[in-house]
Amino acid sequence: MDKLSAELHCHNEFSNFHLGLKETPYDCGVTVEEQLEQAYIQGLDALFITNHNTLDGYTQLVQYKENHEKFRKIQIYPGEEITTDQGIHILAYGLTSTIKAGQSVEVILDNIRSQDAISCAPHPFALNNGLREGAALCDLIEVFNSNNVDRYSNMRAYNFAQSTGMKGVAGSDSHVVSTLGRCVNVIEAENNLDGVLRAMKKGRITIGRTGYITSSEMIEHARYKIKNSKEDIIMYFKENHPHLTGICRFLINAFESNPDSIVWTAVYKVAVHLTTRLSNKINFKNQDYNILYERNLRAILPMILT
Repeated sequence: MDKLSAELHCHNEFSNFHLGLKETPYDCGVTVEEQLEQAYIQGLDALFITNHNTLDGYTQLVQYKENHEKFRKIQIYPGEEITTDQGIHILAYGLTSTIKAGQSVEVILDNIRSQDAISCAPHPFALNNGLREGAALCDLIEVFNSNNVDRYSNMRAYNFAQSTGMKGVAGSDSHVVSTLGRCVNVIEAENNLDGVLRAMKKGRITIGRTGYITSSEMIEHARYKIKNSKEDIIMYFKENHPHLTGICRFLINAFESNPDSIVWTAVYKVAVHLTTRLSNKINFKNQDYNILYERNLRAILPMILT
């Protein structure tokens, strides 16, 4: 039985234009070529491509791999990160057909089971798109997500997995090249889809390594999204938070004029500090998390600052 180094949560450019209506249309700028090159550098044996609400990107990766002998030992498997009708995310591994976004958690999980695929709760205790205790409905739970830099979200997920006996995995949630393989899971299986899914179902999977996204990588991702979705971001504020539209436009222009300024690293650090305070209140001090899911800024800001 082989021990496979696997990436379970990553995105590429085929994830664009598949997010929800309240999200930016551009999600990720990583190309198929860049993704496979990074997988090779990281020594990955397998990766599930989990674009948002689509299986696009999987076939393209396989085709590119087959035309390049260098990548022949890396196996690519189909996955999807599905958005529910409440804006919650669910990962599915081994799908044969795309699951439509905007359905209830129960319907999506039934669809995953009907395809003999594996369900996983990604970033379950993140601040606005996790299943939270509903993660118990899934086969696996992501107890470490690289983008949960507040750390309390991951701590709560780990504690929940321990208390429920769920099998925990780690996800890079990669949206920039350098974060692919930041988190690796070790699967005891032959390197084919049936073998890997069978091993995941039987719990023959452990976390091999973890690591958080860095400030420069987070800013890199922000630069991509702002460059390509600037007008969409401004329109969102006009429609949902009109009193903040001017500030939004000013910050976007300032960022675009000098994205490499140390100012933005400082801004990022302040944002992480405030998010960490908020996550602690939500995940360990029983503050109402529904406000975050509603994206009610008027209610969220006092919670952050007090």
